[in-house]
Amino acid sequence: MDFSIKTFDAKSTVNATKTGCVVVGVFENKKLSSSAAALDKKGEIAAALKSGDITGKIGSSLLLRNVADVAADRVLLVGLGEEAAVVSEKAYSQAVQAAARALSGLGANDATLALPAVKERDAAWSVRTAVLAFRESIFRADGLKSKKDTSSTGVKKIAIGVAATEATAAKHALTQSVALANGMDLTKELGNLPPNVCTPTYLATTAKKIATEYKMGIEILDRKQLQALKMNSFLSVTNGSDEPPKFIVLKHMGGKAKDAPTVLVGKGITFDSGGISLKPGAGMDEMKYDMGGAASVIGTMRAIGEMKLKLNVIAVVPTCENMPSGSATRPGDIVTSMSGQTIEILNTDAEGRLILCDALTYVERFKPAAVVDVATLTGACVTSLGHHNTGLFTRHDDAHDKLAAELLVAGKQTGDTAWRMPIEEAYNEQLKSNFADMANIGGPAGGSITAACFLERFTKKYTWAHLDIAGTAWKSGAAKGSTGRPVPMLTAFLINRAG
Repeated sequence: MDFSIKTFDAKSTVNATKTGCVVVGVFENKKLSSSAAALDKKGEIAAALKSGDITGKIGSSLLLRNVADVAADRVLLVGLGEEAAVVSEKAYSQAVQAAARALSGLGANDATLALPAVKERDAAWSVRTAVLAFRESIFRADGLKSKKDTSSTGVKKIAIGVAATEATAAKHALTQSVALANGMDLTKELGNLPPNVCTPTYLATTAKKIATEYKMGIEILDRKQLQALKMNSFLSVTNGSDEPPKFIVLKHMGGKAKDAPTVLVGKGITFDSGGISLKPGAGMDEMKYDMGGAASVIGTMRAIGEMKLKLNVIAVVPTCENMPSGSATRPGDIVTSMSGQTIEILNTDAEGRLILCDALTYVERFKPAAVVDVATLTGACVTSLGHHNTGLFTRHDDAHDKLAAELLVAGKQTGDTAWRMPIEEAYNEQLKSNFADMANIGGPAGGSITAACFLERFTKKYTWAHLDIAGTAWKSGAAKGSTGRPVPMLTAFLINRAG
């Protein structure tokens, strides 16, 4: 799908726009948006609204053909809810989603969006929202089916209308939005692939392709190198699997050479059986999504590579399988992490933190400006926050409050939201072990918090935040599939840091 920016001013009006379909908004009180009013020379749009053919409710739509004195072949009306001088984020978002659905089966080759401004948002926000909605509407997960879905033709070109004064900013936003959509698509593709395809080696190969295409640095560490680094916590998770572990380091050095990098660390468990602490069989297929953190970090790197973002960013991805076998790590085993701290493994299904802790120690060598780890870490986070917000955990001091605020702002900018959770010393009591420096679980109470507290012990030398995406990285049921989150949040966070 191709996107472009269309400016409207005194010389270029919406009713003179030659396109297969022009999309305009209407309101619940039977009022028309300014663009809809400009098209309604003969009262046909007002009549459709008055008759109840379209209610104007948010997300409703109606297609009209051959509207008098309109250059476009079709006019698509989309509901914006209650009338206002500028529409809400919710109204705009659902309007473009409704437009994407309606245009997906249309015979027209191109369409133009002519929707109102959004309250307290600039054109860049509207452009990104529209691009992501349309790209989501055409995303397919049938790559491994013998017969692909070819039923939908749909519109191939989308022009997004903006005021002439916002054209430059909108064009820049369009370039970034397409790159973001490409990164999200990669994240979703990786997440949706079966675990016999998307192995640690496959993730490493994908990272190498990104490095080649966008001129990034790349290093892939194998088992012998991990042993030399004494990453015994990470390696303990791999003991039961025949698949070789990989440790991916991908470097986008777009900033000044002296600038400290921002580091993203992604959990890459390509299949999580739970190990000896075996998971229930029902729904275990969804444990292919336990590399959602890795997929989102790799997708983010692809996005910023395409953007040529002027910032130093390093992605670190520890990746392996967690499988049961005669050589698998047992509950009760004690391992020594790269940091030298010892860990009593009480539950082998709490494996994500075991691979992340060594990665978090490894990144000290980069002297990072900040580190953000991303992981489908705990079911407890889903219980706490559901599927709407990612869990955000940081220490509570000025530097970490600033980092948390950056991530929360990026989430609000993109609709890929997070909610800050506590990290307090009191929770560390639950991680005490009689035999090692710590246990790898702290019991069911506050499970997402104690998991974050575990990771925090390995991050004392830099500013750090942890994103628990267990509830937001994928959907179950009829809509089963990767969501591409939190690539929008991470990408906006990095763009903001680049200034």
